Amino acid sequence: MAVSTEQVQQALKGVKDPNTQIDFVSSKSVRNLKVNDGDVSLDIVLGYPAKSQIDLIRQLVVSAIRELPGIKNVSVAITTDIVAHAVQRGVKLLPGVKNIIAVASGKGGVGKSTTAVNLALALAAEGAQVGILDADIYGPSQPMMLGITGRPESLAENTIEPMEGHGLQASSIGFLIEPDNPMVWRGPMVTSALEQLLRQTRWRDLDYLIVDMPPGTGDIQLTLSQKVPVTGSVIVTTPQDIALLDARKGLKMFEKVGIPIIGIIENMSTYVCPKCNHEEHIFGEGGGKKMCQDYGVDFLGALPLNLSIREQADSGRPTVVADPDSAISAIYKGIARQVAIRIANLSKDMTSKFPSIVVQKT
Repeated sequence: MAVSTEQVQQALKGVKDPNTQIDFVSSKSVRNLKVNDGDVSLDIVLGYPAKSQIDLIRQLVVSAIRELPGIKNVSVAITTDIVAHAVQRGVKLLPGVKNIIAVASGKGGVGKSTTAVNLALALAAEGAQVGILDADIYGPSQPMMLGITGRPESLAENTIEPMEGHGLQASSIGFLIEPDNPMVWRGPMVTSALEQLLRQTRWRDLDYLIVDMPPGTGDIQLTLSQKVPVTGSVIVTTPQDIALLDARKGLKMFEKVGIPIIGIIENMSTYVCPKCNHEEHIFGEGGGKKMCQDYGVDFLGALPLNLSIREQADSGRPTVVADPDSAISAIYKGIARQVAIRIANLSKDMTSKFPSIVVQKT
């Protein structure tokens, strides 16, 4: 007896995406399903980058279908379709950029910039087109972390080309000034400069633009949150009570301007002695998870306090590219997938679907 399309669909309902824990039928990931005399072919379309997960997902789908009687051949193509999602009301999307992710912290010194660049590199490693905007005008660090030197080109009037490092497109005030020059600017000049960096950089077909926000919750951060079309924000904190106190302020700032909180990353969560493997919670324990419980947001993951993370970032080769198969890189990649999955579940941007309405006198 030949297998039917309905039987295959029923089998696929029992297969959950290992990253979302939702079956592929309910998530509407199954496309172009064809069943012909025991030969089955279909596409699985994911809304998030998952290059490292393709073989696992294909194996799960093929195994479930092969359990049906009468199956001869199974062909599964797995692709990714990353779309633009809605941003704050009244703020237009940026040309060439589908989704902007703001990585923020309430205070400095929590490893936000290092986390931001490794998050960007992890998304790129999973197959996405990714850029990073260094929004810290007073203390730009991304040029050093990405190992990029030189000045950006300007191929058209009032535009600059993004610099490139480790597969990322990057823009920073650090590319335009000497490393030792301080930015002695007041707030309005800083926000103006940052808007120019954001809008005059000719980003090329980015799935995600990571914005490494300056620390704090003052006028600059609030202005950016209101004018930059942000899809969602990620809060970086340490377990320390003082850091959590300021991280809560950062979270509330995003809530007030209508930007979804994708989740919280706890950096420097634990320290493991390289000689005796003793684990110590130097900055406290469980603070990030408790903050998530208090505000009803997701805990994206915890990163250790590790010498290699600092050394690799300082050398211009962050952990995800310096040691891609390490346990720490696996944590960064896992966090990146969770960020991308939560963005995929947000409301899609529909502005391009509506026609322009022009009122004319006749």
